[in-house]
Amino acid sequence: MAKALVIYYSRSGNTKLMAEMISEAMNEGNLDTECKAVADVTVEEMAEADAVVLGSPTYYGQMAGEMKKLLDETVKRHGRFDGKVGGAFTSAVNVGGGNETTLMGILSCLLVHGFVIQGDPQGDHYGPVSLSKPNERAQKQCKRFGKRIAQLTLKLAE
Repeated sequence: MAKALVIYYSRSGNTKLMAEMISEAMNEGNLDTECKAVADVTVEEMAEADAVVLGSPTYYGQMAGEMKKLLDETVKRHGRFDGKVGGAFTSAVNVGGGNETTLMGILSCLLVHGFVIQGDPQGDHYGPVSLSKPNERAQKQCKRFGKRIAQLTLKLAE
């Protein structure tokens, strides 16, 4: 049975709320998904999952150092992530605060590992973005994203 992991770092709680919504939508999409804080995850757990979704607040247009540290540790498992489904999401305070550069930073790490990335031709193309606490628009994007990740993961697991 396919399984997934949603990993987040959250200082204010906004990114955690997004992670929970995405994880819930993935579970509703029949993909066994666990939601964990970055401090509680090992690289081995990531390697065992069929899908890995990473969420970080935007700090200076980049992911939080805690998320980057986990990604740096994945180097020792290079090659173990090839063909897995990946995705990213972020929260920030400002519209032009670096949301897309944060998403692209996370996604570029996943692409180097060979992850298959689920984009979206509607809404938040690179992954859900929230400005501060997720409003109705961000909540809708998180749920849509989670469902799409679940669908792709289950399709690839067939």
